[in-house]
Amino acid sequence: MAKNFNTLRDKMSPTARAKSEQLAAKYRAEMALDELREARDMTQQHLATILKVNQAAVSKLEHRTDMYVSTLQHFVHAMGGQLVISAHFPQGEVIITQFENIANGKPVSKAATPVDGRRNQVRRARPKRFAPQSDIPATTTKR
Repeated sequence: MAKNFNTLRDKMSPTARAKSEQLAAKYRAEMALDELREARDMTQQHLATILKVNQAAVSKLEHRTDMYVSTLQHFVHAMGGQLVISAHFPQGEVIITQFENIANGKPVSKAATPVDGRRNQVRRARPKRFAPQSDIPATTTKR
């Protein structure tokens, strides 16, 4: 015999109910792209029309594990959202604003500047090299 969920929830202890609500909020807050699209009541075909690509391209995008920030930003924007990139540290959260102007066609960062007016050619700053963070001192051996 199937039971009504509300009846089952009413029988839960307040602690169990609070934990259940926390888990439900976590699952609503964390979604893969295909789950997000479905939660927004959009089909792949509808999203493909907005992005001006075919349905297969949307399917491929939803299952990729690595993509350009601009691609992800366009995908989220097409669903009516805004992409916000943040970094979480023990001291707190930092919103990274470097990618906010991608949709406007402005340079991504100060390090990437156009060269000779050519759109696809950019001069990039050299990345800084950091020493490895290790508790083991570096040793050298003589032969």
